[in-house]
Amino acid sequence: MTRLLRPSRRAFLAGGTAFTATLAIPAISRAASRPVFTHGVQSGDVDTASGMIWTRTDRPAKVMMEVSSTESFAEARRLSPMFATPESDLAVKRLVEGLPADQEVFYRFVAADLDDIRAVSEPIVGRFRTAPTARRDIRFAWSGDTAGQGWGIDDEGMRTYATMAQHRPDFFIHSGDTIYADGPMKDEVEKDGAVIWKNTTLIEEKRKVAETLAEFRGQWKYNLMDEHVQAMNALCPTFFQWDDHEVVNNWSDAKDLSADDRYTEKSVHVLQSRAARAFHEMTPLRITPAEPGRVYRKISYGPMLDVFFLDLRSYRGPNGASMEEEITDQSRILGAEQLAWIKRELAASTATWKVIASDMPIGLIVWDNWKEKAGAEAVANGDHGPARGRELEIADLLRFIKSAGVRNTVWFTADVHYTAAHHYSPDRAQVQDFEPFWEFVSGPLHAGTFGPNELDRTFGPEVKFVKAPTPEQGANLPPSMGLQFFGLVDIDAASQQMKVRLMDRGNTELWSVTLDPVLSAL
Repeated sequence: MTRLLRPSRRAFLAGGTAFTATLAIPAISRAASRPVFTHGVQSGDVDTASGMIWTRTDRPAKVMMEVSSTESFAEARRLSPMFATPESDLAVKRLVEGLPADQEVFYRFVAADLDDIRAVSEPIVGRFRTAPTARRDIRFAWSGDTAGQGWGIDDEGMRTYATMAQHRPDFFIHSGDTIYADGPMKDEVEKDGAVIWKNTTLIEEKRKVAETLAEFRGQWKYNLMDEHVQAMNALCPTFFQWDDHEVVNNWSDAKDLSADDRYTEKSVHVLQSRAARAFHEMTPLRITPAEPGRVYRKISYGPMLDVFFLDLRSYRGPNGASMEEEITDQSRILGAEQLAWIKRELAASTATWKVIASDMPIGLIVWDNWKEKAGAEAVANGDHGPARGRELEIADLLRFIKSAGVRNTVWFTADVHYTAAHHYSPDRAQVQDFEPFWEFVSGPLHAGTFGPNELDRTFGPEVKFVKAPTPEQGANLPPSMGLQFFGLVDIDAASQQMKVRLMDRGNTELWSVTLDPVLSAL
C-alpha cells in the first residue's frame, strides 16, 4: 500500500506548549471540551511573498496563528487572530504576506473556545514553500475529479493523493470537479449482484444531490475527511479551479433542471450561488475583492513559471450545437472579459513557461447528450471543420498568442477521466493561424474511469499517448482498478527544460516527454 506521508510529529508538537503559553490562557485539562480542528489544514495560491492558509474548527472559536521558517517555530511570527463562526461554517482562511522568497514556511493554528476561552485546542501545523525570485528546480503535480460516480472513501482512502505526496511537489493544481455535488453515494456499490465497493466513510450530505448551502459545504467536508487528502494538504499547497460538478453536471446559466426529479431547487442560479460560496469558503483561494466569486487568475511561481487558471464554466453560453460562425454571447466559453484578461496577462508575462490550466480540454469531444452524441459540452463541436461556436474564442486566443510572440505555452487539463498527451499543429489543422503546442490530460484522482474520447481535428491534434479503459473493461471503473491518474511536471533550473510525466495511482510512470523552451536572445 502507498505509504502515507505526514508532517513529522515534532512539527505538530514542538513549541506547542510555548504557543499556548503566549495566549496567557490557562488551558483546562478536559480534552473533550477543547476545540478540535475537524478537517486538517490547507494552503494555496502561493507566490514569492505570500500564500493562503485555511483550517476549520468544530465550534465557534478564536483561532490564533503563527508562521515560521523553522519546523521548531523558533522566532515565529504571530499573526492577528481570526474568528471561526457559523457564518463561514467555522472555516477560516487568510492571506499571509511579507514572506521571504524561496523559503520553507511552517504555519500553525491553535483554537480557543469562544464560550470558554480557557479551553484551548492542540496545535495543528502545515507547510509550504514560497516561489523563488531566481531560477531553481520546480516540480508540480496536476489532476482532477475527486469522489465522483459514487466512489467515495473506502478502507484504503483516496490513495492517489498519497502517491502524489511522495513526490513532494512545490504545488498541486486541482483542475476541477473538486467535488461531485450532483453525485449521491450509497454505503455499497454492487455489480452483477456482488458488492464491489464499500464507502466505509459516508455522511448524510453525500446521500443526495447538494441543494442547500449546508449540503454544498458538506461535499467539501466529506473529501477533507480522507486521511491522504489531509496529509497532502499539510505538505503541499493546492491551486484550485472548478468545472461543472461543483454545481451540477454540465451546468451553464441555461441549465434546465425542471425534469430532474432529484432537485427541489430548480434554479441553476440559486445552486451556483450556494456552490460558489462553499467553494470559496472551503478552499485556500485568493478572493479578488472586486469580484468575490471569480475563479480565473494568474499565479507567478518565479522567473521560469506563470500559471494562468481559466474558468470555462461561469461565462459560457448554453450547451448545445455551438455552431455559430462568429463570436456571440451564445457561442462564448471564456467570455469577453476573461478572454481579454488572458491575452493581456500572457503578453505581459516574462516567465519562461506559461502554463494554461484549463478545466476542460480543447480538442476532445465532450457531448452534452452522450446518448445521442449531441451538443457541445466542452470546446470541440465534433464537425472537424473550420472553427465554429466555442472553438472561435480558442482560435482567437491561439491566433493572439502567435501574433504577440508569446512563447512556451503549455495546456494542462482534466475532466475526461483518463490520461493523454496531445500535440496540436497547424500542419494538421483546419485552423492554421497558431503555433504548435501541447495539451496534457490527467485524472481522475478518485472517481470513475472513462474514455477515451474522440478528438476533433479543427486544431490539428495528434494523440501521442493515451491510457484509458479497454472496451472489455467498460466504463466507470472504480478506483480499485488502479486507473487513477495524475501528472508530474519538472522544470530544470539549468536548462529550463520542462519534463512532463503521466503517472498512475500505483506510482508507475506511463509516459514522459521533455520540452525545450524557446528562449529570447540575450
